[in-house]
Amino acid sequence: MNFVLAMAKGVSVNPDERMSFLAKLFQVDKHPGTGMWYLLIAIFILSAVVYNLGFARKLKLWQNVVIYIMLFLGCIILNFLAVFLPVGESLIIAAIVLGLYRYRLHKERQHTAN
Repeated sequence: MNFVLAMAKGVSVNPDERMSFLAKLFQVDKHPGTGMWYLLIAIFILSAVVYNLGFARKLKLWQNVVIYIMLFLGCIILNFLAVFLPVGESLIIAAIVLGLYRYRLHKERQHTAN
């Protein structure tokens, strides 16, 4: 929010203030090569977790391979957005919410089975 207010006033802002938490964590500004790779891996893992918790079905092996290749290609685009937007943080929250949902569903099914 401070970035938006500073831009409206015409004040220059430090680029570190605009970066997302994960981009700062992986030091994308200091080590762009390795930092972007770490960010890509983190986003891919988080996307795979969210996919498995929310949308995955039992599929054949070749179908899973195609899905994960497409997921990886989508994560490349998300990687560039994740430097300044909270993409990774949103995936973390989505994984937590879907994990809680799956846990509650498991407990409910376990309760009705008994």
